[in-house]
Amino acid sequence: MEKDQNTETENKINKEDNQTKASDDIQQKPDKELSSEEKVKELEDKLTRTFAEMENQRRRYEKEKDEAFDYGGFSFARETLNLVDNLERAKQSLKNDESLSNTKNLDKTLEHLEILNKDLLSIFKKNNIEPIASINRKLDPNYHQAMIEIEDNEKEPGTIIQEIQKGFTMKDRLLRPALVGVSKKDEKKENKNEEDKKDEKNMEKSNKNDQ
Repeated sequence: MEKDQNTETENKINKEDNQTKASDDIQQKPDKELSSEEKVKELEDKLTRTFAEMENQRRRYEKEKDEAFDYGGFSFARETLNLVDNLERAKQSLKNDESLSNTKNLDKTLEHLEILNKDLLSIFKKNNIEPIASINRKLDPNYHQAMIEIEDNEKEPGTIIQEIQKGFTMKDRLLRPALVGVSKKDEKKENKNEEDKKDEKNMEKSNKNDQ
């Protein structure tokens, strides 16, 4: 009896082992065996994606290299603009000094400062750093920053009539905007002109009625 039970137990265990092995074989076996053509196509797709990624990386590298070459000195160039500002301040300070007014020393000093300024702008130009044109130009927010409005009825509103600080570009990039003063209409004078025109029209109308 005991022997029959042991035999039955062993058979049960063997049956479970066989079921487990069969299950493992099913899991390890791929769902579908790829054909040679499908394997080649899959490989071609992988190669195409790899080459595309390599090309994108190459383009990014070329762009970064060009920008580094063209604009690597951008921060240095911006700092160097202080030299232009200091030369301009020095000239204004000398011109405003009454003790030097109308003296030969003043003329010579201003002449030397102007030579230095021209040399500096020449060096800037060789490195693609150009001053922004401002005076008598319409205000362009991309290059100009309006600091003050000045009443001027001879200029169209928004015309630059004063340059407070010179602006510069480096190639196609803005180093710093020009600080400027722009024209605006004299409202009092504008209103007076309107009133004068109305008075003239009324007088003309009155004269016609009298006739």
